[in-house]
Amino acid sequence: MPSASTLTERLRRVAPEALAFGIIGAGNTLLYMAITYVLLDIGAVKASVIGTVITTSLAYLANRYWTYRNHTRTALRREYTLFFGFNLIGMLIQSGAIAIGKYGFGLTEEHDELLFMTVTVIGIGIATIFRFWAYRTFVFLKPPVDGHEAAITELDATAGLAELSAVEEPNSVARLDLQAELDAR
Repeated sequence: MPSASTLTERLRRVAPEALAFGIIGAGNTLLYMAITYVLLDIGAVKASVIGTVITTSLAYLANRYWTYRNHTRTALRREYTLFFGFNLIGMLIQSGAIAIGKYGFGLTEEHDELLFMTVTVIGIGIATIFRFWAYRTFVFLKPPVDGHEAAITELDATAGLAELSAVEEPNSVARLDLQAELDAR
């Protein structure tokens, strides 16, 4: 179990990133809510999809050039494809919440606008937690430590993960050998 100081240090490192992500998310959420509300007449689920597509592009640019500006840059096509893919999953979470409200609880666009917006906020909350995790883990790679990671970013994600694990294996073995030697003394 991690110590309290380790957990505190980890939270301290993640806090600026989470704050920037939150500011971008809040702005995009307001824009998303406005788009969804204005387009509610075409249907709540369709309005949600349109709002998500528009705000996804804006969120990518803001996150790439502000939140994750210090992270290793990879090919734009790779990043945007992953970013958009994870946003599609987030959209399914958000739209799924709306669909549950509409089809599961019988809410109607004409009479339950406020309830639809409440269900939308719940869906956004769940999707936001998922997106933050996915962006940190898969889209915007960690900053280079020894310069070796920059070469890996040219590879696809699977090859990059395999390369990193292959590189770390000898170090792990060396650490275990050193630890065994220290324990023997």
